[in-house]
Amino acid sequence: MPDPKQSPMDRALTLAEQAAGRGEVPVGAVIVHAKTGEILAACGNAMRASKDPTAHAEMVAIRKAAEALGNERLEDCDLYVTLEPCPMCAGAISLARIRRLYYGAGDPKTGGVDHGPRIFSQPTCHHAPEVYGGINEARAGQLLRDFFQAKR
Repeated sequence: MPDPKQSPMDRALTLAEQAAGRGEVPVGAVIVHAKTGEILAACGNAMRASKDPTAHAEMVAIRKAAEALGNERLEDCDLYVTLEPCPMCAGAISLARIRRLYYGAGDPKTGGVDHGPRIFSQPTCHHAPEVYGGINEARAGQLLRDFFQAKR
C-alpha cells in the first residue's frame, strides 16, 4: 500500500526500485491530476514482463491515466518520472498534452527532452509541457548505476 504522505516523485522512485527487483530497468512514473491531486497512474517499467518494447513506465502510465479519465488528453495532469524520457516517451507526453513533466536523472545517452533530439524544442512538436529536471536526481541516478553495475 503506498504511503499517502509520499510525494509523487518518491512514489515514482519506489516504483523504480520495484521494477529493478523484477529485472526491469529501474524507472518509475506517476501521473497526478493537477486540480484534484489524485494519482491516476503509478507504474514501473514493464518491458520484460510484457514483452513489449514500448512498455516504458511513462507509456504505461499515460495509457492508464487516459483510461482512468476516459480521454486521450491529459491536459490537467503532471507526470513525475525518475529518468529523463526517451524520444518515444517525449512524443507521447506531447500528444497527451501533459501539463508538466518532472524528472529525476538526466539521460545524456538516450534522453529526448534535455538531451538528444530535444523533442519539445522541435518546430513539429504540437505541445510542450513545462519541464523540471533534476528532481531527486542523486537517488534516481544511483538506482540506475547500481542496476547496471550488477548486470556487468
